[in-house]
Amino acid sequence: MESRVQQLHIMFFPHLSHGHMIPTIDMARVFARHGVKVTIISSPLNAPLISEILEKDKQIGLEIGIRIIKFPSAEAGLPEGCENLASTTSPQMFNNFFKALSLLQQPLEEILEECRPNCLVADTAFPWATEVAAKFGIPRLIFHGTSYFAICAFLCILRYEPHKNTVSDSEYFTLLGLPDHIQMTKLQQPSYFNGVDDEQKKMADLSVQSEVTSYGVLGNSFKELEPAYSEHYRNVLGRKAWNVGPVSLCNKEIEEKSLRGKAASIDTHECLKWLDSKQPNSVLYISFGSKYKFPHAQLLEIAKGLEAAGQDFIWVIKNEDKDELLEEFEQRITKNKKGLIIKGWAPQVLILENEAVGGFMTHCGWNSVLESISNGVPMIIWPLYAEQFYNEKLVTQILKAGVSVGAKECSRSIDAKKISVKKEDIEKSMKRLMVGEEGEEIKRRAKELKEMARRAVEEGGSSYSDIRDFLEEMRANFG
Repeated sequence: MESRVQQLHIMFFPHLSHGHMIPTIDMARVFARHGVKVTIISSPLNAPLISEILEKDKQIGLEIGIRIIKFPSAEAGLPEGCENLASTTSPQMFNNFFKALSLLQQPLEEILEECRPNCLVADTAFPWATEVAAKFGIPRLIFHGTSYFAICAFLCILRYEPHKNTVSDSEYFTLLGLPDHIQMTKLQQPSYFNGVDDEQKKMADLSVQSEVTSYGVLGNSFKELEPAYSEHYRNVLGRKAWNVGPVSLCNKEIEEKSLRGKAASIDTHECLKWLDSKQPNSVLYISFGSKYKFPHAQLLEIAKGLEAAGQDFIWVIKNEDKDELLEEFEQRITKNKKGLIIKGWAPQVLILENEAVGGFMTHCGWNSVLESISNGVPMIIWPLYAEQFYNEKLVTQILKAGVSVGAKECSRSIDAKKISVKKEDIEKSMKRLMVGEEGEEIKRRAKELKEMARRAVEEGGSSYSDIRDFLEEMRANFG
């Protein structure tokens, strides 16, 4: 731990969504280990999700705490208790949730006035945070929560608008100005580029503008993972950025890993015991994040694909995903010990680091990608929404650490209405990754990336050095 002679106080303001809160908390804990005083802003119902792990850090002498900010559910037209994006159940609730986030500007000013930190790290969901920080003469750093590749791809399409020259939604166009030759379709783009949701576009526009005026960006990535794109972001797009990831690697102990996010819906010991009974690299882990909801017909296609492939697996589904055919499927796979179904929240990092796991079928959210890479697990990519089709290109085409399941369309909602991938494609992608020469080469590449990731966060590594450089700059200019 560093000397606290010039101790900085950094305040972290995460977007109230599991996919953003978890890496922001990890990042805050990383900075605390570098001798920084850390304060995390959270709402009343989200605070308990992080308080237990922070107590562990306090016990070893880290200065890390929580400030509660009242969440304006009623003022934004949300039901009482809706303080996390995962609690939204309709497009209207989704938009109201972002309205609630916009109402946090005044409460944030009051906290900054009282605490007077040296620096504010605020999620991209709070574009107005740059202006708020400026009132107090402190820098605002943005946390994106995705890859440099995805950010560069998004800004490339925003600038050159190549999608507007296509004659159909399924026609491929080239993303101009990027270091690699990347082709995509309009169907694969987030709703921002398809004129579907004006509210979402307005919010995204504000985020892009605030990125230009903020002090810089802290990226949950590492130099060796996507060097061409972190350099493109800095040198071509002209943004200040520091790599600080993979931040999930700050969790060393089993208890730390099990405390990330919500409590697991399965006994962790029983889950790991089941995995320990399997051969190395024989199990496929399947999880699509905490937000997206498949229709029952798609869940049944997944079940059919899993049975047809004959591979051992762990499949995480929503608690509310109840169906007679799914229950019959669960009974069969439990009886023949081919699979384990987790209903709710899974101890993902603990599963991925188990040697029995040889693949991860994922929606390609950035946290899942980094956790997979950090544990040397190759991926089957099934992008669903937001920037996930960009991340698919990074993983399959540039990193060569996974295969595509064949999804073709970016969803306009977190509640899907139709089947997007058939049983045959699920079975085919599993066989490509889990057996045969192609799968072996991808697994070898995944293991190389794991070693790079772990070296990056160690003392002297690229991310460790970027953090040190960033803190020196903060101390010199704002300490």
